[in-house]
Amino acid sequence: MTDVPEIRYARNGDVALAYQVLGEAPIDLVYVPAWVGNLEIAWENPAYARFLRYLASFSRLITLDRRGTGLSDRLSPRDLPPPEVLMEDLAVVMDAAGSERAVLFGGSDPGCLCALFAATYPDRTAGLIAFAIAAVGTAKEDYRWLQWDQERWDRYLAEMASGWGTESYAAELFDVSAPSTVGDVEQRRWWARMQRLSASPNSATTIERIWAQIDIRPVLPTIQSPTLVLHRTGDRVEQVEAGRDFARRIPGARFVELAGEDWIIWTGDQAALLGEIETFVRSIRDEQAELDRVLATVDGPARAVHCARAIAEAVRALGLEIRAGVHTGEIELAGEDVRGIAVHIGARVAALAGPGEVLVSSTVKDLVAGSRLSFEDECEHELKGVPDRWRLYRVIG
Repeated sequence: MTDVPEIRYARNGDVALAYQVLGEAPIDLVYVPAWVGNLEIAWENPAYARFLRYLASFSRLITLDRRGTGLSDRLSPRDLPPPEVLMEDLAVVMDAAGSERAVLFGGSDPGCLCALFAATYPDRTAGLIAFAIAAVGTAKEDYRWLQWDQERWDRYLAEMASGWGTESYAAELFDVSAPSTVGDVEQRRWWARMQRLSASPNSATTIERIWAQIDIRPVLPTIQSPTLVLHRTGDRVEQVEAGRDFARRIPGARFVELAGEDWIIWTGDQAALLGEIETFVRSIRDEQAELDRVLATVDGPARAVHCARAIAEAVRALGLEIRAGVHTGEIELAGEDVRGIAVHIGARVAALAGPGEVLVSSTVKDLVAGSRLSFEDECEHELKGVPDRWRLYRVIG
């Protein structure tokens, strides 16, 4: 086994987050491993270790175990957080590692997390790299680039709950997500061990349920950072067209289609993949024009909804009732003031709320996966002075 870089801990409130820093290049690269992981067990796999070492050869690499997994604090399935808290965790780890700005890099669901971070913290994002990614978790009528309908998700999660951590289940997953390793018994044994030491079956399925619910399409056009989207042509988990769609939605994003079928990022042809990543990272300069637009809800989406509900409850005791509307979108900063279409949409949503009600836009609903908030469909509405019709939802719990 290769030497394991020092494992350190950062804290977001009471939650301890494990991370590693390696490499000395002047460009910081934050790599968020897919789904679940364990910073120590990762280095037992020569292919994975080689992948990480190469990233550190042209960057100062920062990598971590997301909360609830690996060496970070384990949480009960009920406590797993919405994406906005996971974004805060990235910022906390960057702070602990002494990184003011970095290129964010993730595949699949961590790629979505990195994209949300890039939109929300543009001043801390030097660039964005996404691999094998889809902007939507579960297939919808207006999103045809996805194999994952609700029936497939239900079957997948049931199989995970019963097979997690066994060599037979690890082999089954590897056959689909890393077909280039078929017949490699050691890889499958390592992956079974990685599963057992990364998350419990309940935690693993709950993490997946969070991402099954997400839809970040409205956020992607607000990303201003240089962006590279990579996808293997024959990917058996995420269709390559999902990657093309993701890239098309981000202004100026570059899409690179790579040969191969592997969804797992460190298997298959590493040379081609890492070559594209290295070229992109080296091309990014530290200087960047001052940004005057950010993605905002004034607070995180889930917190904004909880705040609105708390205010409504507090003033009800005084015999008062408020109407609240929550929307997430791009705003413009003008000194201490904010303006832009997102501000108007938020106001129009609030105007449609009944006494004591909290209404949210579909954008907010799609971004609070994992928050345990419940919604009731309010159907589509025309918002005065705002293009298109908007689907709204009433917060019910």
